[in-house]
Order: sequence, then C-alpha cells, then structure tokens
Amino acid sequence: MGKMTDEKFMRKAIAKAREGIKKGQAPFGACIVRDGRIVACVHNSVWAKNDITAHAEVEAIRAACRKLGTVDLSGCVIYATCEPCPMCFSAIHWARIEKIVFGARIRDAEAAGFSELPITNRQMCEHGRCPVEVVGGVLRKENLALFKEWSKRKDRKAY
Repeated sequence: MGKMTDEKFMRKAIAKAREGIKKGQAPFGACIVRDGRIVACVHNSVWAKNDITAHAEVEAIRAACRKLGTVDLSGCVIYATCEPCPMCFSAIHWARIEKIVFGARIRDAEAAGFSELPITNRQMCEHGRCPVEVVGGVLRKENLALFKEWSKRKDRKAY
C-alpha cells in the first residue's frame, strides 16, 4: 500500500480518535485493514471500560479477531494515531499483523502527560527480532492536533 492508501486509512483512525475525545476518552484511534478493507476501526476506551489495557490498538485487535473469527491477523495493517506502546506493540506482534503505520510518536504522548515507556517500535523490532514493518510520521501534524484537541477538555484524564 502506498502513501495515499496509508493517509486514507490514517484519516479513519484520526476520525475515530476525535469521536473518543468527544466522549471523554484519551486521544488515540486505530484502524485495522486487510486487502484494502477496514476490518476494525475504534478509539481508545480506557476510561469508558475502566480497563487500562483498552488502548485503541488492543481494542482494534480484539474487534478484528472477533470479526474474522481468529487470533491470526496475518495480512493486516494497523493504522494508529500514535506510535504503539510496548503493550500494544506486543499484541500486534502476537496477532501477526504485518505492518504498523503510525502518526505521532510515543514521545509525543509522553509530552502530553501520558505515562509512557518511551521505547520506540523500531527498538522493539530490533530487540525482539520482530518482522513487523514500521512506518512512522504519517499525517504527523494531524495526529499531533489530537493531543491539542484533547488538552482543551476540562475533563481530560491521562494515564
């Protein structure tokens, strides 16, 4: 998939993140695509579910696995508004997702007040000998804007 395709699906993830922000959730969205079709597209739901593991990427993996009836998401690409944290990266690895496309960097989430482990996806690939392809910085400015939108909410909560 090329740059235009990556931007198209990243915009879907951004739209979901905006939906989540409006509902009082953290500013993250993720979209899983297989063969050019969206399998799952969701926002973070940590606060809605009182579940610290309900990051957008994990929620998208859960939804995609249910929809496809398998835990093997080979052939899928995940579009994430922010670089996946180590927990999400591990879930992506275990689900056999082939490619991660992200917008903002994990350090951007940390700068916005989230308690991140600032380990990049490239470092995770290197240390874990993980074959997943990583493409970062797609629509970076639009993804950074999500943090600004979220920061204007009086009810915002980081974790």
